[in-house]
Amino acid sequence: MNKLQLTLLMFLIVISSGFSQERFTLSGTITDLKSNETLIGVNVFIPEINAGTTTNEYGFYSITIPKGTYKVQISYLGYLTSEQEITLDKNIKNNFSLSSEEEKIEEVTINDDRKATNIRKAEMSVNKLSMATIKKMPVVLGETDVLKSILLLPGVTNAGEGSSGFNVRGGAADQNLILLDEASIFNSSHVFGFFSVFNSDAIKDMKLYKGGIPARYGGRASSVLDIYQKDGNSKEFHMNGGIGLISSRLLAEGPIVKDRGSFLIGGRASYMHLFMKLSDNKNSAYFYDLNAKASYKLNENNSLYLSGYFGRDVFSIDGSFENIYGNSTLNLRWNHLFSDRLFSNLSLIYSDYYYGLDLDFIGFTWDSGIKNYNIKYDFKYYATDDFKLNYGVNGIYYDFNPGTIKPSDANSGINYDQLEKKKAFEPALYLDAEHDLGKRISISYGMRYSLFYRLGRSTVNTYANDQAVVFNPELQIYEKAKPTGTVTYDKNETVADFSNLEPRAAISFQLNENQSIKASYNRLVQYLQLISNTASPTPLDIWTPSDNFIKPQKMDQVALGYFRNFKDNEYSLEAETFYKKVKNRLDYIDGADLIANDAIEQVVLNGEMRAYGLEILFRKNEGRLNGWVSYTLSKSQQRTKGRNEFETGINDGQWYNSGYDKTHNVAVTGSYKYTDKWTFGANFALQTGQPVTYPNGSYQYQGLTIVNYGLRNQDRLPLYHHLDVSATFTPKPKSKRRWQSEWVFSIYNLYNRQNAASISFRQNVDNGSNEAIRLSIFGIVPGVSYNFKF
Repeated sequence: MNKLQLTLLMFLIVISSGFSQERFTLSGTITDLKSNETLIGVNVFIPEINAGTTTNEYGFYSITIPKGTYKVQISYLGYLTSEQEITLDKNIKNNFSLSSEEEKIEEVTINDDRKATNIRKAEMSVNKLSMATIKKMPVVLGETDVLKSILLLPGVTNAGEGSSGFNVRGGAADQNLILLDEASIFNSSHVFGFFSVFNSDAIKDMKLYKGGIPARYGGRASSVLDIYQKDGNSKEFHMNGGIGLISSRLLAEGPIVKDRGSFLIGGRASYMHLFMKLSDNKNSAYFYDLNAKASYKLNENNSLYLSGYFGRDVFSIDGSFENIYGNSTLNLRWNHLFSDRLFSNLSLIYSDYYYGLDLDFIGFTWDSGIKNYNIKYDFKYYATDDFKLNYGVNGIYYDFNPGTIKPSDANSGINYDQLEKKKAFEPALYLDAEHDLGKRISISYGMRYSLFYRLGRSTVNTYANDQAVVFNPELQIYEKAKPTGTVTYDKNETVADFSNLEPRAAISFQLNENQSIKASYNRLVQYLQLISNTASPTPLDIWTPSDNFIKPQKMDQVALGYFRNFKDNEYSLEAETFYKKVKNRLDYIDGADLIANDAIEQVVLNGEMRAYGLEILFRKNEGRLNGWVSYTLSKSQQRTKGRNEFETGINDGQWYNSGYDKTHNVAVTGSYKYTDKWTFGANFALQTGQPVTYPNGSYQYQGLTIVNYGLRNQDRLPLYHHLDVSATFTPKPKSKRRWQSEWVFSIYNLYNRQNAASISFRQNVDNGSNEAIRLSIFGIVPGVSYNFKF
């Protein structure tokens, strides 16, 4: 036997011995001890072999390891960590229940080993906030707000006070995929941005993906905000709520069948309009929403969930103008365990966003919106403790209503008109792998294959040279092109179609048990476009599908990060740098009219966008004082070049600041538990002012003053900053009574900073000089709320 043959034989012996070693699977569900609520992202760690896993979105875990006796450690933020010895000589199903840190019961506790999650795992550009953390933050008018809390994270901004939506890493608000129990939310704000649509009492888990986005997500070009509602308490009936200055909320939950089924129903409503009526003010603005969920465990391998959301905003002026808008969702899910290593979830999802106007003084009503119907089937296969597979398929059918105009009465003089409705279908399939390569290297990689079909029935304009926008060389401006004809498509006939591969990859290299370096790349494709020329979304904005003229946005992003824990995870540091580029980002010609435009292709051009920056997040995770400091240094720009050498493009074809560019973004938040009765909190936020375009001169023409504007977004609003404080008083923190309560006192914008929402210009009627007028939404705003549960 020669040397080569001997080497091959020894290699085969080693490999076969590794496979011949008996391996068994430990699996189960991890829940809250008191409510039986499943917990997402719980760490299951086995120190003897340095192996571990986490629970999925339904609290399920599975890990396959060699035969033996192990100590299994279960840890989760906000809960007492537990340890249990298990002899694994066969496949075992073991469900764990955890006690919250508030429940000071006697049980085995160990130091929380959460460092494996943020150090070893090939996951980066992801932020998770617990509801307990969010509820400690000072907020406007005492109302806990999920969206306002994520604005304190690095890389996340918005257009300022009273603005809807949020911007991630220099992206637009419409580039964020917002999911509530897997259903799409198209408008995430109440009262034009003052409150979010998410009732914090009904929320179980929230995770924001800014990069390294798993292949199971698609359809947006910037980020994913994934929010799950609570299932409800399946052990006993409970209620909780809160009473604030302008809004109140109430939630009830309890068992349908004890330990098998549960329900949850919660509602919120504002009532400031009632006080306005007392002062003979005929204007009104209020909102209400409803969260509901039911779950039932059929057997050990099958569970059903039915969840829904309904919300509406109503805004009216003197009875002659009324605006109603809001989201509705419904989701039916079936969890099935094919085996102790193969988990599946089938979802049927409905989502609707409605926008309506009643213009009584003109004599017509306006209705618009978007509906989608989604079926998705997801699988997770726990092959070994080192290798896991996620795969699935989904299909979304869209129904767009750009606008329906109806006369409000027979004498209004307004004729009925229906802007052409649009249909689309977006199927996709994906495969994602999580792979540990030894003790130091972890990788995740996957691919999403998405398709998009713009469907009839539809009548589409045709244009010379297929250009719906033409360039006027004499005036050096872009103008609407005149249609040369039309093409009619029958029902469900394909108007335009697209297909794209969306690769995703991430790697983590562990320097030691407390430090790692990570890198990621992902491509995202967005087939829906929001027609809006404002920096912040408004209810009047219209969603439209990609077609022959409006192309899908394609985003490529790379990121590199350094992660470190200090003092046994008491402190943590995350530093990331990123670069992303977006193709086919819509830009608007000067003077574009977007409202009730049935030929929107005549005022838009396909441009490009880029953003890059550095994000730093330093946290204090434990002790009486906890919180974080975040800083972001970034740049976000947009460019639309001329289509040929004779065209100037938008802004002379040069890069210009996007409406979401914030060079500096600093946020500090902290919570201090002074005593069992008193907890204090504070937030400080500072951002570079929003880019705007100011006039740079004027001239007289036939007795009129004509304002001249410079290049796009070359000016900025003043620096934006505010300091908020809160105090939470719990009268009887150690009471064993069922009724428990607390008072929350808060002050938003403590030093009364008049942040500019906008600056407009006008001519002074007395002296004829031009003057700037600053519009501010908030000054100092005190708040108080009373929260209770029983």
